[in-house]
Amino acid sequence: MSDVPDLAPDAPAAPAPAPRPRDANGRRGRLRVLLLVVAPSIAALVVAVVWLTGGRYVETDNAYVKADKVPVSAEVSGAVAEVMVQENQSVAAGQPLFRLDSAPFRVAVAKAQAKLAQTRTDLAAMKASYREQQAQIALARTKLVFAEKEQQRQADLASRNFISASKLDDARQSRQLAADQVVANEQDLARIATALGGGPNVPVERHPAYLGALAELRQAELDLARVEVRASLAGTVSRLPKPGQYVAAGATAAALVADEAPWIEANFPETDLTYVHPGQRAEVRIDTYPGRVWRGEVESLSPATGAEFSLIPAQNATGNWVKIAQRVPLRIQLDPQPDMPRLRAGLSAVVRVDTGHRRSLLGLSLN
Repeated sequence: MSDVPDLAPDAPAAPAPAPRPRDANGRRGRLRVLLLVVAPSIAALVVAVVWLTGGRYVETDNAYVKADKVPVSAEVSGAVAEVMVQENQSVAAGQPLFRLDSAPFRVAVAKAQAKLAQTRTDLAAMKASYREQQAQIALARTKLVFAEKEQQRQADLASRNFISASKLDDARQSRQLAADQVVANEQDLARIATALGGGPNVPVERHPAYLGALAELRQAELDLARVEVRASLAGTVSRLPKPGQYVAAGATAAALVADEAPWIEANFPETDLTYVHPGQRAEVRIDTYPGRVWRGEVESLSPATGAEFSLIPAQNATGNWVKIAQRVPLRIQLDPQPDMPRLRAGLSAVVRVDTGHRRSLLGLSLN
């Protein structure tokens, strides 16, 4: 054997890497530009547009339909005799709702009429007493004249010692009594004249007692007229009393909700009211009627937050304090839209107000 090792044949060389296509490099570069430049630019542009347009409108779902609610109450107390409308019925202004039992009030009217007639009779009797007292004064003056003459005669007889001194004293006493009687009758006549309101010629209709009795009669007649309770405005009546139920004067006996001119009360957070003021346009969507949009405008803003009108206002100066954004009620008057459904008080709503405010960024704003 030979000491020289056998040489193996040469191994085939590895193939050289294929050149990368140019289009693949272009796609990767474009993707890189898209991700690093275009996408952030678009995102920044969208954010800028959203921010620029975001300060114009304010919206809240804390809003409700409101309407005038009038508590119906009777002006006199009594038992309900008849209810003349149905529950939740639409009524016109002045329409009778229910009637109280009128029997006690008719009795009161009759009593007042009798008192007025008795007052007239009493005044007529006082006028007769006045004339009688005048006659008594005339009689007393006649007696006084006679007593004066009698005294003079007795004085003449006594000066000639034809009678005793006691006879003269009796004549003097009779004359004084007659004079005192005249004064007493004149004082009584003045009293009667004062009671007649100035004298017998004053008409009965001007006497205070007659006027008082006449006022009582008119009050009784007014109470009788008030047994029929009527609607103060056009609307829908609810919570009617039942026949036989006793209704106290001034107590709420039914509820009347106005049908005309409802409005929206929207409670916006205080942070949303920077640019809100009366006169701005608003859009209202009612939960009950999806797809319908009511138009209106901000009529007024409440002078205080809702918490200020609560029965127990927050005492922020005592104890631990946590800041809570307050809400301010806005009143939104709706535009007349006859083709829209009827709104009922208390329905939930979503309100969007166009404040007209434009944000600016580096001098750029969107109109």
